Amino acid sequence: MTALRFEMGKTPGQAPGNDDVPRGTTPDALQALTAAAADAGAVWARLGDTLLVTGAPAQLERTAAGRAPAERIEVPAARLHLVIQNGRQFQQTHPGVPVLVDRGRYLVVDLDPAEAGRIVEPSERHLPCFGVRPLPANTVVFEQRPPAPARTRAVAAPRAAAVSRDGFAADLRALAGLETRHSTSPEFRTALDWAEGVLSGLGFATRTQTVAIHGGSTQNLVAERPGAGGDGRAVLVTAHLDSINVRDGAAAPAPGADDNGSGAAGVLAVARALRAHPAARDLRLILFGGEEQGLFGSRHYVAELDQAARDRIHSVVNMDMIASRNTPAPTVLLEGATVSQAVLEELAAAAQAHTGLTVQTSLMPFNSDHVPFLDAGIPAVLTIEGADGANDRIHTAGDTLEHVDHDLALEILRMNVAYLVQALGSA
Repeated sequence: MTALRFEMGKTPGQAPGNDDVPRGTTPDALQALTAAAADAGAVWARLGDTLLVTGAPAQLERTAAGRAPAERIEVPAARLHLVIQNGRQFQQTHPGVPVLVDRGRYLVVDLDPAEAGRIVEPSERHLPCFGVRPLPANTVVFEQRPPAPARTRAVAAPRAAAVSRDGFAADLRALAGLETRHSTSPEFRTALDWAEGVLSGLGFATRTQTVAIHGGSTQNLVAERPGAGGDGRAVLVTAHLDSINVRDGAAAPAPGADDNGSGAAGVLAVARALRAHPAARDLRLILFGGEEQGLFGSRHYVAELDQAARDRIHSVVNMDMIASRNTPAPTVLLEGATVSQAVLEELAAAAQAHTGLTVQTSLMPFNSDHVPFLDAGIPAVLTIEGADGANDRIHTAGDTLEHVDHDLALEILRMNVAYLVQALGSA
């Protein structure tokens, strides 16, 4: 025996659709299990309400003694790997790799270490749809926080309440109505020009950046409204505008309703909700091109900033896939790094105060436009639908409007706007 897996699910009598209270244990008991593993000298990794413990038989026996039932896993510890994926991209590409823990975006798989280093084919390296690494030791891959009881939630912040469902839906229809928004396509430029018109009409100063990419170029759209009387810093709201059809190629239909029409429409929704907010800090909105080919737009944007410009960025809220309900309870994942821990906590607090969202948090950033900012030491957080790895429609012609959950998107947008009002301050 090399590992024990403790799975915590619903408690008896738990309301349907609420996956946030462990079966047969409590969050405190889960913490106690983690502490018991550490005290026994075993190695642990926690993925939400799943705890995986590896070690010698005596260490595992001490961990489990008198505690929750566990499942034995007969796999050498060296073969345990963590996969972080977009959609089901890893499982679709490597269906023969055994999955030991499946939490949507996060998998624990049984994989030979030598094979793990070769598993991404060279032709796929510009499409980073998943990452594979040894299972990290004594690490919380992601945490899960239940929503606050409805009776304890504050009345929605005025600006958060101003997020328009009809406006969001109309913008998303316009974006997903294009046959594709592939980064190098004429349709991408159509979408970018249309979004620039919307933002200009809302009073934002706009400009574009040309970004070199495989086989040509694409563009970023930057829109800004200066603050009044602040500290000269800027709060950024970002999303990628492009879409892709990985299987069928650049010319194939790629409506990208969720990935990432939802995030791009979300940026426009933020612009509308905050257009009259008397902000102290600058508000900067960015729609990136080239994300699907390897974060080209955001990498270019960050590379163009000198250190003084980087230092002036207070925080970045990135939206990527905010409109597919992959879990019974409406869920958002907040993904950042140590540098953005404070921003992540403030977003989580906004969700607790103003929404019914279950909140997942992770400090293991992967494969979206928040990553180049984090690499540069800039506080950035990805806001993305919970268990996005369970969404197998992305990067296909099937990512269409019929699968969009507007209620989930509106909850995530309300969380983001409530945070942004706080971060921007008032003049």
